[in-house]
Amino acid sequence: MSSVKTIARKELRTYFQSPVALIFLGVFLLSTLLSFFVWDTFFARNIADVRPLFERLPLLLILLTSAVTMRAWSEEQKMGTLEVLFTLPLRTRDLVLGKFCAGMMLVILALALTLPLPITVSALGDLDWGPVIGGYVAALLLGSTYMALGLCISALTDNMIVALMSSLVACGLLYLVGAPVLVDLVGNDAGELLRALGTGSRFDSIERGVLDLRDLAYYLSLTTFFLLLNGVFLERKRLDGAPSDHASPRLGLALTTVLAGANVLLLNLWLAPVSAVRADLTAQGDYSVSETTKRILGDLDEQLIISGYFSARTHPKLAPLVPRVKDLLREYEIHGGGKVVVEFADPTTDQDLEVEIGEQYGIRSEPLPVSDRHQKSVVNSFFHILIRYGDEYEVLAFPQLIEVYADDRNEPQVRLRNLEYDVTRSVKKITQEFQSLEGIFTQMDQGVRLTAYVSPATLPEPLKRVPEQLQRVVDDLAEKSGGKFSYELKDPSADPALAQSIERKYGFRPMSMDLLGEQTFYMYLLLDVGGRLEQIYLQGDVKEADIRAAVEASLKRTVPGFLKTVALLTRTPEQPENNPMLPPQMQTPPEPPDYLAIEQLLSQEFRVKRIEIEGGQIDPEVDVLIVAKPERLSTKDMYAIDQFLMRGGSVIALVGYAMDLDRLKGFTAEPVGKQLARLLAHYGVTVDEAFAMDPQSAQIPMPVNKEVRGFTIRAIEMVSYPFFPDVRRDGFNADHMATAGLGNVAMTWSSPLMLAETLAEGLKADVLLESSPGTWLRRSTDMQPPVDAEGRPVFKVEGETGRHTLAVSLVGRFDSFFKDRPSPLLDTSGAPPTAEGATGDRSGQTIKRSVADARLVVVGSTAFASDLVARLAQDVNGGAYRGNLQLLRNLVDWSLADTDLLSIRSAGAFARILKPISEDERVTWEVGNYGVALIALALVVFLAAGTRRRKPLTLTPEDQ
Repeated sequence: MSSVKTIARKELRTYFQSPVALIFLGVFLLSTLLSFFVWDTFFARNIADVRPLFERLPLLLILLTSAVTMRAWSEEQKMGTLEVLFTLPLRTRDLVLGKFCAGMMLVILALALTLPLPITVSALGDLDWGPVIGGYVAALLLGSTYMALGLCISALTDNMIVALMSSLVACGLLYLVGAPVLVDLVGNDAGELLRALGTGSRFDSIERGVLDLRDLAYYLSLTTFFLLLNGVFLERKRLDGAPSDHASPRLGLALTTVLAGANVLLLNLWLAPVSAVRADLTAQGDYSVSETTKRILGDLDEQLIISGYFSARTHPKLAPLVPRVKDLLREYEIHGGGKVVVEFADPTTDQDLEVEIGEQYGIRSEPLPVSDRHQKSVVNSFFHILIRYGDEYEVLAFPQLIEVYADDRNEPQVRLRNLEYDVTRSVKKITQEFQSLEGIFTQMDQGVRLTAYVSPATLPEPLKRVPEQLQRVVDDLAEKSGGKFSYELKDPSADPALAQSIERKYGFRPMSMDLLGEQTFYMYLLLDVGGRLEQIYLQGDVKEADIRAAVEASLKRTVPGFLKTVALLTRTPEQPENNPMLPPQMQTPPEPPDYLAIEQLLSQEFRVKRIEIEGGQIDPEVDVLIVAKPERLSTKDMYAIDQFLMRGGSVIALVGYAMDLDRLKGFTAEPVGKQLARLLAHYGVTVDEAFAMDPQSAQIPMPVNKEVRGFTIRAIEMVSYPFFPDVRRDGFNADHMATAGLGNVAMTWSSPLMLAETLAEGLKADVLLESSPGTWLRRSTDMQPPVDAEGRPVFKVEGETGRHTLAVSLVGRFDSFFKDRPSPLLDTSGAPPTAEGATGDRSGQTIKRSVADARLVVVGSTAFASDLVARLAQDVNGGAYRGNLQLLRNLVDWSLADTDLLSIRSAGAFARILKPISEDERVTWEVGNYGVALIALALVVFLAAGTRRRKPLTLTPEDQ
């Protein structure tokens, strides 16, 4: 090793005896800084990661390593010193390793000079260091491969320019093999092969924060092979001056090269299917199967079959996601203990399979627009996962797996939503629902009647087979029902009285598949279980599998306790009166109800319904009650909510201000009803009628004035809005299951909450969310703040600042609000009871103390889970809002004491955002990085100056 060190020291001195190394270090560092701050607009991205640092690093490393290696052997050959080296008592491998180590030291120095960038990001936000470590490891491995290849090429020529250009081309081609520009031109399977061969795609795999054995073996095997090849080339040059009868050594070198190449190929092929040996460096294990998933798979009683259907020809942005999906699904097979079978197929190459999965499971290809340099077209592509367990199955189609978003350049991008959560949720759902139809009918006390309002004669051609398919489904159900299932087909098109009746009762109106509505038809299903009606709608290209799934799902919803029920108590928007004198297009459109996004999100796993309190009680089937901007609560309404909580029900109350948008006045604020506030205050939570104004706030799009070429124009910009406190990790209760794993939540128009100093015995309270220390309170409901010259809102701190509680949870035994008050259900006078002074309960039916595990959550914002926030989360810079609906979903699970999936649901569901800083501070940080880089380069120059004095190459006794 001493000879290797000697050669390495000699090479390093040579690098710094000329300004070439310093010039390339300076260019490398300057390019990295400009790329990070200017081209990739770090501060405009507003994301606390260093991904821009590593995006262009593979290309910069090609330039750096090619510049370093171009003279390594070329100059030795040109100056005639190579023959001198051959005469020294040095082994060829020591010469190669010495020059390689010297070059890698220079690469390490170049990478070390970029360390101020991640340090800057960590100071400005919650940086996940896992991908940073992965990025630097990937850069070192990639640099070592390029360095070995560059040395190999330099040994073939005595011209440094030829060596430089050849290295650039060779390294560039190795990078290009797996790059999207080439992969997008081929199919899915061929693209996966190219990505496995390319250095750039392997770099991306490690850079995300995952050290995979396959990637490490790839880089190390290539580096070793190129270093060996470098030694072979040098040995051949050593033999060039030998007599011609030395054919045997030359043959041995050729065989060594072939065998080494074969070993590299076989090693990578052998490791290709090995996906379990890896280390996930991300803070939350974003790319690993969680312990929750492993436990659910370990509890399987039957065989679970997971089928992935992916087309070879698909959209270019989807193709890179397929290997990630396959790798994760193989993890399920590994941890399934033999009870999980994973298979993959391309239905576009098997027509029988395509028909089968279409008929049985409703899996159909998605038409996706594809464009290249030559044409634009539409490709029908499969991107589906089918999960089967006994008679149950779940299909995850393209919309359930993919999230489309716009990057900081406003370019559309796609990514996997949260693959592990989606798959594990489906596995848990179908394993819990695995119950035979016979078992479902056994639990029913009443008969089941399915009435089909279908007009067979007027059905359009694509739906002609629906009556026949429906008949087969109901025949099967009748056979398994034990006489409890009956079916009747009615044709409303042949009976005008029936048509009027079903329109009046159920809203069933004639359908049409053409724009003019000339051909109308009926296709409605109505399930009646003991007087409880379930409407079943069949839409689109209906298959027998769709009909069966829809009917069976409705049957399961009617089984008591089969699905949990989440009820939403909120006000219904007032609908405008229609003017009969105006045509329909001139009528005022009805105002849509709020919280539709909540309904859509929760309906994936629960039965969700909007309710009105009738008779002073909540429907006994409700498990979780969400109270959000309710109508004015009467005493009976308060009693219903109170007794629901006393019975052990869970209540999630969204309180504070109800925000409305007026076309003339803009946003208006009105405090949520005092009756609800009184009820919550009794339980120990007081709602302050004020807005929490936080300088650490989310951004909203607002029109501002912009000067463009001397003209003032109105442009939309993202502006910080203190009405929207951006709660980060330091404001979360890290020990609470509902907030563990979340990155941030935008508490839109929130009000502070205060917990009572003393709570009822047996009641435990937890603060879930807190604002930042700089928060102040605004008691004015004027939502129009003053603006500056550019139209940006100007907010001034009012009064004291400090942290404020924005959400709390309480669990345990609650004392009823009506514990010492008369029951309003028996107040026949019509007047409200004398709540403050009355004692006793005339009915004797009021539950005065709750069960031991009643749960209450109070969130000081009615808008944090509104449809407005759901829309903001889909915008380009909507990362601050993406945790809101997730938090509500977590709260529902916590309320049901079902916290299995909370940890994996939150993984990757948020964007790590920078702390809010002023424009001057941004400039300071950016200029500071340039200054640190300049000082670091100056220090390198100073240290290099001490090595300028040439020293002869000396050998230690053991080298001789």
